[in-house]
Amino acid sequence: MQTPEDWPQAAPPAAGRAEDAALMARALGGEAAAFEAIMRRHNRLLFRAARGVVHDDAEAQDVVQEAYLRAFTQLQDFRGDAALGTWLARICIRAALDVLRRRARSVAIDAALAPDQEPQPELAMPFFAPPDDAPDQALARGQLRALLESAVQSLPPPYRSVFILRAVQEMSVQETAFCLDISEEAVRTRYLRARAMLRDALGARVEACTESAFPFAGRRCDAVVHQVLAELRRRGRLG
Repeated sequence: MQTPEDWPQAAPPAAGRAEDAALMARALGGEAAAFEAIMRRHNRLLFRAARGVVHDDAEAQDVVQEAYLRAFTQLQDFRGDAALGTWLARICIRAALDVLRRRARSVAIDAALAPDQEPQPELAMPFFAPPDDAPDQALARGQLRALLESAVQSLPPPYRSVFILRAVQEMSVQETAFCLDISEEAVRTRYLRARAMLRDALGARVEACTESAFPFAGRRCDAVVHQVLAELRRRGRLG
């Protein structure tokens, strides 16, 4: 099995790389505030990454906690070549897949599609907000968000994980391929197929609510932070 230092990593913007490096240096020194800052910044990303693999919110929260503990006990493996969030997301996805393996479940990867089965770009669902969408439609958007989450949940796992990272989290093709350990072409194909699967049910109004789908805040966010910090203290990782 590859270790984190073996993974291909894409360079983040210089400012983000410097901020990541500063946080990681403080975390390596055992500073609790640095660990908390890292978790507060990346909780939603990791929750969404986990939710693309596992099947309910509670299980995803457990995966996020496990992913942080894995990452924080191997901080020396983070070289800073990739964005910290991308590195954490990949660890989180691997932790989620481990959960499925332990439960004797498998994430079925579709066999290669014949050319005439692959969705064409023009058939993919158009992701844009309708021009007449007004603030007083917030309630309708909330209902649409619930519909979106339900529809995304029904996607086969290989497509669900790509869709959440690309459409919900707005990761690039390269970042998504890195996190899922698949080719960029596979990312593009699965994303188009996922959008095509959702197109008939959701139509063009999905864009208005993708940013707010699968939120991770409030008590659940706090619970992960507190539990991970408590475990790090127990393991003697904090100064």
